[in-house]
Amino acid sequence: MNGPSAEESVTFVIRPVEPRDTAEVCALIQQLGYERPFNDVAAWIESLGKHPQSQAAFVAELANEVIGWIEISIQHRLQSAPYALIGGLVVKEGFRNQKVGLRLCEKAEAWSWERRVSVIRVTSRSTRLDAHRFYENNGYRLTKVSHIFEKNWLHK
Repeated sequence: MNGPSAEESVTFVIRPVEPRDTAEVCALIQQLGYERPFNDVAAWIESLGKHPQSQAAFVAELANEVIGWIEISIQHRLQSAPYALIGGLVVKEGFRNQKVGLRLCEKAEAWSWERRVSVIRVTSRSTRLDAHRFYENNGYRLTKVSHIFEKNWLHK
């Protein structure tokens, strides 16, 4: 299915992610630039029921097609008050600039506020300038620039 032109608006539903969404979520993970095996994504979605107060994911659905998703979790750190972290947000190509991302953010924000968490953070790769503009245009402000270091025990 192709998205509407920039002048058209889309009518879509925001709802919690469900196991039936796994294949479309995986395709959107690839559009975000990552690879994750289907079974891992399915298990992650299934695990959400074990942590309803600390983690959630929502999809934007249009005519039974998943056109975007957002993942959010409550982070508890020794050095700071709890905050909500948007761990991922993607809107399918052809549906961008149609307020899908904005509505997904609003759903994640409402979920956070229902849990009495007033700060929402998001990290965005330094090369994703469109994403930076999106967040800044929707009330987020740059507060810190960091480097990410990883150690992978499986691949030394």
